[in-house]
Amino acid sequence: MTRLLSKILPILAMLVMVAPVALSRDDTTGVSNQDRRKAEYMFLEAQNEKSHGNNDAYYDLVKRAHEIDPTNTSISFHLGFCMITMENTTRDLAQQGLELMKEHFNAHPEDFYETTFYSDANMALGNPGEALKAIKSLCDRNPYRIELQSRLAEAYARVGDFAASNETYDSIAALHGRSLEISTKKISNYVTMNDTVNAIAEMRSLLATAPMNVDYNITMGSVMQQFGMRDSALVYLDKAQEAEPGNGYTYLAKAQYYMMNGDSVQHEKQIYQALISEKLDIDTKVQLLASTVRQMIATNDSTDRANKLFTALIDQHPHEAVVHDLYCEYLIYKKDYHAAAEQQSYVVDINPTDAESWRKLMIVQMMGEDFPAAIKSADKALEYNPDSLSLYRYIGPAYYQMKEYDKALEIYKTALAMADSTDLDLLSDLKGGMGDVYQELDNWDMASKCYDESLEYNPANVGIMNNYAYFLSLKELELDKAERMAALAVKSEPNSSTYLDTYAWVFYKKKDYKMALLYIKSAIDNEDEHSADVLDHYGDILFMNGETEAALEQWKKALEVAPDNELIQKKVKHKTIFNE
Repeated sequence: MTRLLSKILPILAMLVMVAPVALSRDDTTGVSNQDRRKAEYMFLEAQNEKSHGNNDAYYDLVKRAHEIDPTNTSISFHLGFCMITMENTTRDLAQQGLELMKEHFNAHPEDFYETTFYSDANMALGNPGEALKAIKSLCDRNPYRIELQSRLAEAYARVGDFAASNETYDSIAALHGRSLEISTKKISNYVTMNDTVNAIAEMRSLLATAPMNVDYNITMGSVMQQFGMRDSALVYLDKAQEAEPGNGYTYLAKAQYYMMNGDSVQHEKQIYQALISEKLDIDTKVQLLASTVRQMIATNDSTDRANKLFTALIDQHPHEAVVHDLYCEYLIYKKDYHAAAEQQSYVVDINPTDAESWRKLMIVQMMGEDFPAAIKSADKALEYNPDSLSLYRYIGPAYYQMKEYDKALEIYKTALAMADSTDLDLLSDLKGGMGDVYQELDNWDMASKCYDESLEYNPANVGIMNNYAYFLSLKELELDKAERMAALAVKSEPNSSTYLDTYAWVFYKKKDYKMALLYIKSAIDNEDEHSADVLDHYGDILFMNGETEAALEQWKKALEVAPDNELIQKKVKHKTIFNE
């Protein structure tokens, strides 16, 4: 229904402005003149509400006007429109709406806008026969209006009368001249009719009117390709490229040709030429590059081709933020966070007042563990966006990672003072962040208080549940509560290695070493790059399950990741567990 609404709203707006409320011409309806005038007045009030954007009031007034005078087909028409386009309409309600509009069509088929809309509505709701009937009645009265003739040709095609559709397109061409749009629609009909000969003949005939027309040659090449005539297709594509060597769309067409024929080398060459073409708009280039990069990612392409394509586009469009932003996304996928941050820094240089771009830069810098850079970015971002809570949301964690806990607390408190009291998710995150900080400051009373308040704001905040559960396990406090929270976190995100590690560690602290081993193995399986903490936990759990040598192996792996960790050094040296 949304697609239909977007198509017909402009028509409705025209109707509201120009369509008078016609008094019924039938004096035997049983509706008094007083009621007719009352309904007309009410409908005028409805139009006034509509002009002020009060759609609910508009609908209520139109419905009431129809109840007072159901013989006024103009009112019936508008009520039917409302029933079709209301947000939660049903198929039955939409059909009722069409019946009301049909009343007006049957009474006044000459009304241009109402009948046009009635036809479009039937087409959109799967009644092409009725749509054809309505639009044909208008075409008979307005034989020279091209927009009606185009609708008629489409309606014929929808009911399966492709010959009549093409005859209508021929009439349009005779009156208004031939065009690529008309020919491609005729070709589509011929293809549906399995009439290859006429499909090719139609395009040849159009091409004969302008043999060097680039669009005509590209389309001719596409038609030939569609019918398996590869050599002929390439001839026309080459001709288009020769006619306008700088036209990026010719390179796109040839890239498509080579891709369909499995020639990846030539495909990439054409893509590159399209990207550096000055006659291809930037939006198309970005879409093209995004599609190409997605394909490279899907095929695990580890070459430097994507970087070369990005470099080529940036050299030509150095001040297009969207290009740098797309490159940043690709570099994040490649886990090259330093290079990704560099590209995002260009984005904020181009749009320094865009808080979202700054937030993304901070996130990328934090992903690359460059927390000082994230703080520096935050300071700069706040100069342009002093009231942006989305920035404060990440400044606190950055200070936390830098172990500047007092500054982190200050940021969290500032953000809490700024936050909307109804934004429970934000309040939960901020309170949870404060809990993490207080935990590091060994202020467990305040930490647990913040965690509890965080979960009061948002009981489904699994990130806070995980942290709360982990710190409870470290302190060996309320382990049953810790287990419940860790279980909910894992249930919410069963492939999170962090949540699985916490769950395993809670079981370890509860001395349920079998369950601990089960979940720590899952944590390892779901972690691409094993952290020292998880490997260390794995070793401890293996040790308590009697697997000493396997434990030693994991501790050694943990030491490779964190060679300065003195506790792990002792475990490796003495082959046993040391308590901190």
